Parts: sequence; structure tokens; C-alpha cells
Amino acid sequence: MNRAALRRAARTEWGPLVTNVSEALARDRLRAIPLTLSAVALIVVFQLVQNQPWGYGPVQAVGSVRAEVPWWLALLRTPLSLFVPALDLPVWGSLVQVLLVFGIAEICLGRRRTLAIAYTATLAGTMYARLAIALGPGFWGLPAHAAKVVDTGPSAAVVGLAVYVSWRYRAWITCGVVVLAMAAEVAAKPNLAGKEHIAAIVTMLALSAADEVRRRRRKPRDDRFRGGPGSGDQRSGAPATRS
Repeated sequence: MNRAALRRAARTEWGPLVTNVSEALARDRLRAIPLTLSAVALIVVFQLVQNQPWGYGPVQAVGSVRAEVPWWLALLRTPLSLFVPALDLPVWGSLVQVLLVFGIAEICLGRRRTLAIAYTATLAGTMYARLAIALGPGFWGLPAHAAKVVDTGPSAAVVGLAVYVSWRYRAWITCGVVVLAMAAEVAAKPNLAGKEHIAAIVTMLALSAADEVRRRRRKPRDDRFRGGPGSGDQRSGAPATRS
């Protein structure tokens, strides 16, 4: 494939997304992503605190979700668990992922929807962890000791947002790459984190498909007020502006 073909493919894959993000950043600069900046700041704060001799316990008490804790406590901790980085992974990885994926999602989806999608993806992983441990060791399940492992932190939210945004903006190759990468992760290392990522992906694919059906059913009614099908987006289903 020559350079011209690669550029065309890149424009087809990322053109609407890049245009939307670049215009928002050029217009509003950092004011376009207050939720993302807050998330990054929270991750830094939690990382600094949990690495202090006095800080590990309090961070675990407010943001650590394990399958062994009661449901009500897991639900209380889940919102903050999005911002507690894993102790065994470099924190800069979480910061880069959140800054990039949350930032794009916040611009393209809006703050409320970004937060809702991130929470839904994380909660899907938390729910599946309990089901997998109940099933026991195997393809769909997990061994009992996984109940003591801390949930994925920001990563399930990042994966879920990546899938949702790439579907919504018709970046099919990107969507496929994310799905295949997470499937490869589970195949190579079928642990709690990998299976929670798959649970988040499946939930986002189902949610995206439901959104697709809803938009397609609503579009004929909208076209009556927009001048017909020729007046909409050039890429069917790709939003022109943040909703």
C-alpha cells in the first residue's frame, strides 16, 4: 500500500474523530477536558498517597474493589476505583491512557456520557469477576484466590471508552485492534484483569449496538426536519458534534 492509500485509509478511520478533537482543543484548550484533567489529578494523588507508609490502608478502604468484599461495599468503592492505579504497574501508563482516551471521549461524548460509560465498563468487570469466581477455574471462570485480587482500576474504563468511541465514530479498525489486543491478553494470561477487560468490551459492544439501533430508528423522523438523508453526516452514524 502506497503513502497516498495509507493517508486515505487514515482519514477514513480517524478523520472525523481527529477533526472534532482538534477543533475543540484549538477553541477551548484545556477547558475542553476538565473531567480528564481531574481524573489524571486523582490518579496522581492516589498513587502518591498509597505509596506512603500511612496511605495504603486509606486508599484501599475508599477505592479498592475485590470480589471477596460485600456487594454494597464494592458498589460504594467502584466510582473511586476508576482512579486507583495498580501497584504492580507503572503509574505513567495509567496516566497516558486516561489522558488520551478520557480526553478524546470527553470531547466527543461529553462529560456526563464519558463518566457514565467509564463507570459502566468498570462495573461490568466487577460483576463478571464475581460470576467467574463462582464458576470456578476454566475458560469462563477463575480460581477462588482471584477473589482477593484488586480490580483493574482505570484500565477497564479506558478499554470500554476506546471501544465505544471508535464504534460511534466508525473507526472500525481501531475498534477491532482494541478487541483483538484484549483477547490476546486473555489468551496469553487468563487472569482477573484480562477477563474484566473482556467483560467491559462485551458490555460496550452491546451498548454500542443498542445505540446504533436506536439512532437508525430515530433517523427517518429526524430527516424530515433536516431536509432528508442528503443533509446529514457523510459517514452514516458518525456524529458531527459532541452530544
